[in-house]
Amino acid sequence: MCAMLYFFFDSDTLENIYTTNKLHLCQMLTLSRNYFSSSSIYVKFDGVFCLLHISVVEQCICNRVKVDEMVLEWVAYSTTKNGLKLTMQTLEQFEHEVTRTCGFYFSWLEVFTSVQIVLIEEEENLLDSYSTPAKGSQKRALTTPEHPHSKRSVALLSSPGLLLSPASFSPSVTPSQKYSQRSAKGEVMVSFGAVQGTRWAGRKTPGAGVQVELLEGPEDSLCSSYKYMFQRLRDVRNVLTEKIEELGEGLRSHFSIEEFSPVSLPAQDVITVLGQVCCDSNGKLNAQSVLLEAGPEQGGQQVPVDLSELKEYSLFPGQVVMMEGMNTTGRKLVASKLYEGVPLPFYTPGIFVSLFKLYAAAEPMNVLVACGPYTPSDGLTFDPLIDLINVIVKDRPDVCLLLGPFVDSKHEQIEKAQVTETFEAIFSRCIESIVDGTNSVGCRLVFVPSQRDIHHHFIYPQPPFTLPNLSKEQAQRITLVPDPCTLLIDGVTFGVTSTDILFHMGAEEISCGTGSERFSRILKHMLTQRSYYPLYPPVEDVNMDYEKFQSYGQMPLTPDILIIPSELRYFIKDVVGCVCVNPGRLTKGQVGGTYGRLLIQRPAPSEDGTRQIPCSAAQVVKI
Repeated sequence: MCAMLYFFFDSDTLENIYTTNKLHLCQMLTLSRNYFSSSSIYVKFDGVFCLLHISVVEQCICNRVKVDEMVLEWVAYSTTKNGLKLTMQTLEQFEHEVTRTCGFYFSWLEVFTSVQIVLIEEEENLLDSYSTPAKGSQKRALTTPEHPHSKRSVALLSSPGLLLSPASFSPSVTPSQKYSQRSAKGEVMVSFGAVQGTRWAGRKTPGAGVQVELLEGPEDSLCSSYKYMFQRLRDVRNVLTEKIEELGEGLRSHFSIEEFSPVSLPAQDVITVLGQVCCDSNGKLNAQSVLLEAGPEQGGQQVPVDLSELKEYSLFPGQVVMMEGMNTTGRKLVASKLYEGVPLPFYTPGIFVSLFKLYAAAEPMNVLVACGPYTPSDGLTFDPLIDLINVIVKDRPDVCLLLGPFVDSKHEQIEKAQVTETFEAIFSRCIESIVDGTNSVGCRLVFVPSQRDIHHHFIYPQPPFTLPNLSKEQAQRITLVPDPCTLLIDGVTFGVTSTDILFHMGAEEISCGTGSERFSRILKHMLTQRSYYPLYPPVEDVNMDYEKFQSYGQMPLTPDILIIPSELRYFIKDVVGCVCVNPGRLTKGQVGGTYGRLLIQRPAPSEDGTRQIPCSAAQVVKI
């Protein structure tokens, strides 16, 4: 490619354009139009210098096609159209009908950078020809994209499009056809709040002054890896017992219950009992298999529960509940009333801190949320991630919450070991591309790991990523957090988890006569159980460390916004005052998925003290 295409300006000019302006890939060609007065450019075609319109050159670059190949494509296309003349209108028609259907891969900056490398190398070789070589020195070979790069050349390859080239990861470089041919790009799928006339953009200086921190503080948060696979059964039992006692105390005080009765004690009167829902076998929970297991203070026994007298209920294994009913024989509890749990209060900053942040952040804050995988299932091309970076550059959000998996363990090529680099190397280059691609925006980046990240610890709670090669400037923009976590972003609390608890609980929950939608019920269970993963036992895919889960897997409060991505359908819901967002996944198999965006406007304190939702608007958008 580089042997066929030469741009007629010197390497210093090219390097100055790229490094000084630090432009995004998709802005480079726009700059070339403005930087040069002519709308045409000289290229070398079959040894002859030709004057081509810059749009033709754009087609070559954007579709990674050699100049002669593009000319032949145009001749063939023009012939089928009865000698169509070359104009801007026919060029656009040619692009739509030909180049978009020929399977060309979008990676034009690789060409642009390769041209830059060739120019620099040729300039150095020219200077070397006028000097006497040192003893034992050898002439350096010319570097091209078809041959390995020198160390100096590799340093120039810092663009997202080039770092994420599929040839680096897998022998198969064919891009996903279904993804490139997807429809409804940028279409809004779900809206919440006052979205009419909303400007989806960050502040004038995105990320400036935005504080992103773990609510509990670094000293009380999971900030590093830990030893696992050492827990004992009695330790698990102690954690579950403390959970029953803690939630039971909240239920007792809220509903003014004097004391709880033992679940297995025969009684002729109505009693109030406390316990954890479980199943009488290893199968799926149903209305006939419900057991209530009490804590040690209530006897620690299990008793079957008859739900026939309950008009409505929603239960799942691991749920701590309070029931009223009769147990005349001590062998079965006939439940007549079921008490729901009580969520924790919301975050309330001090009055002086609240007023200061209110005046300091008069502008709304734009938050972008995306969840992996970031590649289609039929190839390791990071096209969806590159498109997401383009969205970030366009919308300029203040904060980007990016959840894993970044290197998906369920990807077909990874499962079959069809990659040419280590998983850690792929992950590092993926993160580097995100950081460099959004450098011109200056937004804050928050990275959340996933159980499906094959290079990371496969345990829950999951420690944050480690990025030892970050520069000081990059480290100021990046926040590495565990899964799950509770974030405080400019006075607004975010509960974040990348584990698909919606899917896990949806498969285990049973309900009758509730009249509410399933997602809302599950989300309410999470908030009232005060846990990011209230299901017990967990699904086989989740390796739970219960001692760490007790410390880092519980909700310290009810978050203002709960980010809970899932394989299930995307949504935005208000559940007991908490805005719950499932942004979906950036890719769904071989096709494009969705991402979310939120507009956070901290409301002024109301006169009557009523809490107002800080999320003024939110949307789920097709990538």
